[in-house]
Amino acid sequence: MTLRPSPGVPELLIRRITPADKDALVAGLGRLSERSVYLRFLSPKPRLSSSELRYLTEVDFIDHYALVAVLAAAPDVVVGVGRWIRSAEHPGDAEIAIVIADDLQGRGVGTELGRELADAAVARGIERFTASMLPENTASHRLFRKISSRLELTRESGVDELVARLVA
Repeated sequence: MTLRPSPGVPELLIRRITPADKDALVAGLGRLSERSVYLRFLSPKPRLSSSELRYLTEVDFIDHYALVAVLAAAPDVVVGVGRWIRSAEHPGDAEIAIVIADDLQGRGVGTELGRELADAAVARGIERFTASMLPENTASHRLFRKISSRLELTRESGVDELVARLVA
């Protein structure tokens, strides 16, 4: 899918992640600000281990689904990643996570990734997305409201737990 989410944003491609994206993920993490890394991982994350890279890029697209947004002019530059992972205990639920390059945050990239992820989830029997995020991560809270208008929020130990219903 080709995307130009808002004026001034370079043309992007959204596609499935592949094992060949390992180096691009490492480079992308290195370009994120400390704050963006902290908001995404809820802690500092200086690097990804080889086992984490395998887990993040070698997905089955049934129970673990992941997309990347890349620059159309430089398809080896990852500027966004979105994924969901189905719950083993509750197969109708999946945990979702999205991270966008700092210079493209708030410009529609996360919204497009979120919509694509939701469509793929519903097609695979997922009824709810769940996510853990810090209360100050207002961008992620807004994104969740764009994915679904039926939200539940609980706060436990300083972390917001959101549930978004994808189907009626």
